[in-house]
Amino acid sequence: MKKAYLFFVFAFTISLVISCSGGDDSGSSNNNNNQQIIPSNLVVNITVQGQDSQNPNGDGSGVFYGTATAVDADYYTFKIGNEAESEPSQSGDFTYTKTGSGIEQFPFYVYAYSNSIDEDEDDPRIENITNLSILVEDGGNSGSGNNDVLVWSDEFDGTGSIDSSKWTAETGGGGWGNQEEQIYTSSSNNLRKEAGILKIKVQKGSNGGFTSARIKTQDKFEFQYARVDIRAKLPTVQGSWPALWMLGANWPEPGIGWPRCGEIDIMEQFENKNIITSTIHWFNEDNVDINGTGQASYGDDVVNTTSDEFHVYSLDWRQNVIRFYLDGNEFFSTSNNNSLPFNQDFFLIFNVAMGGTNGGDIDPNLQEGYVDAMEVDYVRVYQ
Repeated sequence: MKKAYLFFVFAFTISLVISCSGGDDSGSSNNNNNQQIIPSNLVVNITVQGQDSQNPNGDGSGVFYGTATAVDADYYTFKIGNEAESEPSQSGDFTYTKTGSGIEQFPFYVYAYSNSIDEDEDDPRIENITNLSILVEDGGNSGSGNNDVLVWSDEFDGTGSIDSSKWTAETGGGGWGNQEEQIYTSSSNNLRKEAGILKIKVQKGSNGGFTSARIKTQDKFEFQYARVDIRAKLPTVQGSWPALWMLGANWPEPGIGWPRCGEIDIMEQFENKNIITSTIHWFNEDNVDINGTGQASYGDDVVNTTSDEFHVYSLDWRQNVIRFYLDGNEFFSTSNNNSLPFNQDFFLIFNVAMGGTNGGDIDPNLQEGYVDAMEVDYVRVYQ
């Protein structure tokens, strides 16, 4: 009897331990699977353009911008009043232009989201609401302020001359300040739409020199803050220097000029045909003794091994940040602020130079009549 009793107690104890151990493991697993992270400490910094003690509601542009940050946030969205919630932003940066007339009063919503998901709950988020009063003069602009409304474009449809209501062809030679070798013309030999494609052609003449074309939207379309998308195919000839770029509209004014007006290079390609470059230029008085002009430059390169195929070169230009993209992939960004000249109207310039400071050596074997071209499918500006 004693042996039987001891065996029964031992078996019961082992069974109890196994049962308790299995229950603990199950509970621990469920807790891990259902864990949810909710963002916290959402901080929103908003600046109304031109706001000061004399202009408490801003300068009338309707522009406001800022940054949202939160602990454990994976992305942010924004909303004005009853409008739709914006697309997700991982950076938390935002820029808007309020439309209307007079003083516009509205709530501005900022949401911080976490990617953690509980099957029984909605996406975890926290929100911040700021009530804004912003002066809007002349109805604001025609965009949303989030660089998602098409406000201007040229699709280069058809065949023939460029649209003179949108573009001016610059002509002449003299190196254009960069020791370039081409002469710019408005001839159809150098500048022409062909079957829906703009072609800026470089051609070698009988005298051994080169002709090309350079067009601009100055005084016809000038804009401040936007997303610019340009679908283009670049020339491949050695020594070519194609550029899709922008210049500050105030550059002709006395005491301004370049580089004080500012320059934004959406795309340039130099000697290396396997990369493209995006750069901003401005004036820095500390550089006057170094390069004579006070030029300051900041930019980056990206590999573009198929430069002889069409790609989309993009700029996303906002009050507080300037970003550059190749085929939708961001490769360079820089902050923007009131000390820089990138808070004013700019205009577009398209051109192909030959040789000079960045084109490099021109292929010496090119024969008379040789032609290469930068081809542009479209340019689209969103605000």
